[in-house]
Amino acid sequence: MNILKTRGSVEGENSPEVEVEGNIRELVRRDSTAFRHADGDSELAANSLSALLRRVSANSAREIDNLIGELRILRDKLQADSSRVEREIVEYAALSQSVIQLTKIIADGVTQVKKVPDAPSISE
Repeated sequence: MNILKTRGSVEGENSPEVEVEGNIRELVRRDSTAFRHADGDSELAANSLSALLRRVSANSAREIDNLIGELRILRDKLQADSSRVEREIVEYAALSQSVIQLTKIIADGVTQVKKVPDAPSISE
């Protein structure tokens, strides 16, 4: 309640502000009716604005199309690199398996050589 009373008393004291606000509203109303009567000028301004918006939107659309094209190129490159890395991993795994098998063969061969009593040793 106290807030409402304070606000009411402030409005009564600020009547010049209310008057200024009313004057501003009246000016806006007059200007808007003046713009409505000047159809030729407003049509020219609308056409000019329309042309400007078309140019701006065309530039923006062209930039977006360029970005989409660049993103497609990057996606294709990423997919190609992904395929290449996958192939290289498979090749590495196969090479690693071959090395393990060769190591087992060599270890078995060395073990068999040690079992033969008159086989030459490495130190000889």
